[in-house]
Amino acid sequence: MSMRIFGILAATLALSACGGPKEGEPRSLEEATAKARAEAADSGEIDCAVAGAPEFTRSCMVDRATGAEGLELTIRHKEGAFRRFKVLKDGRGLVAADGAEPAVITPQGDRAILVQVGADRYILPATVKGATTTAPKGP
Repeated sequence: MSMRIFGILAATLALSACGGPKEGEPRSLEEATAKARAEAADSGEIDCAVAGAPEFTRSCMVDRATGAEGLELTIRHKEGAFRRFKVLKDGRGLVAADGAEPAVITPQGDRAILVQVGADRYILPATVKGATTTAPKGP
């Protein structure tokens, strides 16, 4: 038992000796998660739960393109399906670019949003400024 306590004490002292996170490093689990998601999204990967899946996996890819109406995102599912979104220029978020189902947006902290269209859910890095929970119906 005393070895276990010693091990815990040694680990605690080692962590406290590190002096905390360095400049630019995440300071919390939420920040670390947001940073990892943003880095993955930069490479095109995002967390998604498609077709009603209960768990998120990093199995969707995002393509970005600038069209006549601004930035457009195409999120591709690993089985071949995809969803397209238009990013609104006024900072209100994004809207579904095709189909009849609206995109519902829920902030996930101040660095990510949950976008749901039908049974498909995506977590995208974003700067959340307001409390908008539903995307507007048009651009």
